[in-house]
Amino acid sequence: MQKIILIGSGGSGKSTLARDLGIRLNIDVHHLDALLWKPNWTPATRQEQITIQSELIEHESWILDGNYGGTLDLRLSAADTIIFLDLPRTVCTYRVLKRMLSHRGKTRPDMGDGCEERFDLKFLKWVWDYPKSQRPDVIYRLHGLPDDKRVIMLHSRTEVRDFITRVGTEQQL
Repeated sequence: MQKIILIGSGGSGKSTLARDLGIRLNIDVHHLDALLWKPNWTPATRQEQITIQSELIEHESWILDGNYGGTLDLRLSAADTIIFLDLPRTVCTYRVLKRMLSHRGKTRPDMGDGCEERFDLKFLKWVWDYPKSQRPDVIYRLHGLPDDKRVIMLHSRTEVRDFITRVGTEQQL
């Protein structure tokens, strides 16, 4: 595991797991939200997204956390390990609401500068709808990957905790 991407619904724990993996594996972590959002929630253009990610994937090792379906194929082709956090929508929605309240008016460490946390009903709806609107495409893409890609699907907080405990030990992942 040297080139790792983490994907999944908002609130699934991608950024937290990315940080934990980075520490355990001594690999640089890059949060796509921090790189692809400009101040005042202005998104990077598609070309800027491609350029930024193309430069990152040239490195010898990395952990990239974030969905960005329009550029997912770029990351899928470069990664040796894909971790899909497929947690229940209730868990993800709860976490997003909690995050919105606890960081309200502040910029989270995994977000771009000048993107203060706010209550965002559209984003909450996206999280709630993720299992039906986004998950099927993610599963389709994962099933189409070549055999040399390691795909890890984690479905619960317990599976995530067990996974991170095994990382860096002799136990098979």
